[in-house]
Amino acid sequence: MRIASAFVAGGLVLGAAACGEAPDDSNDNAGGNGGKKYSACMVTDVGGIDDKSFNTSAWKGLQEAKKENDNIEIKNVQSKAEADYEVNLTGFVNQKCDFILAVGGLMSDATKKAATANPNQQFAIVDANPGVGNIYPMQFDTAQAAFQAGYLAAGMSKSGKVGTYGGLPIPPVTIFMDGFADGVAYYNKAKSKNVQVLGWDKATQKGSFTNDFVKQDEGKKVSDALVAQGADIIMPVAGGAGLGTTAAAKASGGKYSVVWVDVDGCESTPDCSAIVTTVVKNIPEAVKEAVVKAAGGEKLQAQPGFVGTLANTGVSIAPYHDFDSKVPADLKAEVEKIKADIAAGTITVTSKAQPTK
Repeated sequence: MRIASAFVAGGLVLGAAACGEAPDDSNDNAGGNGGKKYSACMVTDVGGIDDKSFNTSAWKGLQEAKKENDNIEIKNVQSKAEADYEVNLTGFVNQKCDFILAVGGLMSDATKKAATANPNQQFAIVDANPGVGNIYPMQFDTAQAAFQAGYLAAGMSKSGKVGTYGGLPIPPVTIFMDGFADGVAYYNKAKSKNVQVLGWDKATQKGSFTNDFVKQDEGKKVSDALVAQGADIIMPVAGGAGLGTTAAAKASGGKYSVVWVDVDGCESTPDCSAIVTTVVKNIPEAVKEAVVKAAGGEKLQAQPGFVGTLANTGVSIAPYHDFDSKVPADLKAEVEKIKADIAAGTITVTSKAQPTK
């Protein structure tokens, strides 16, 4: 139950017929009861299906849904620019897909437009809630798990400085940064310490951004600046651009390390040795559950939709993997206690970017 998302923006399509190129049709049409297939069709954001982040996670959810019900057929089309969103969504409407999934908060406006124009079409979206009855929203309160990660990073830092940066200043990004900063602050209060957070000021909502979710050199550039200021643990919230940071951290020989986001970095990147943990969005499970329910004839309710939390395992922190022996037992216990306290409501985590039901 751990794998999840970052997000990006963008697209593949060019095609005539307003439906992009021929979608990647990974359905092999096998088995089933011989009845009409239920088609679940996904439009990616710009990072593409192999972004090691939330597009990958959402596609995994469709694949898992197909495994559970082989009457489900799945396909995707990849966006390479924001201009592709509406074209790709409309293309799947024209193909008469039963379920159309948009991946990423940047697709909210295009999805709202398509859904409003096609009120009988079932849409779903990851990381947004456009507020339209035929769009099933799947959102994640990642501030909760990022709070744990911030506390952990503060406890692991030797320099007394940790950092974070984002791809763009949008809610699915800043929610991680808010939670991380608050987790550090909670550590400081509990331990009478003064660990600093570089790259993000929760109060002013200002910080460091790559303005890109793909270019690894941009991620490296931003994290290099944070390391130069003394940060020895960094949390990039920038999709594939963050891989520039994990690679550089791995090459640093332990000078600094990384907290990854969305999908367990030890399962999705080659840089596990530099990753302390990952703030996970369980996108695959949310997507799988939605598609299986819809294929079974259940009406997906736009209100309340789905909000992933620590309590329902929609968000989590990944195992420590290579850092397991390096994280002190008492710190591990404190991080687990925080999870329990947040789930129980004893600790309240807040962010202006938190999803609303």
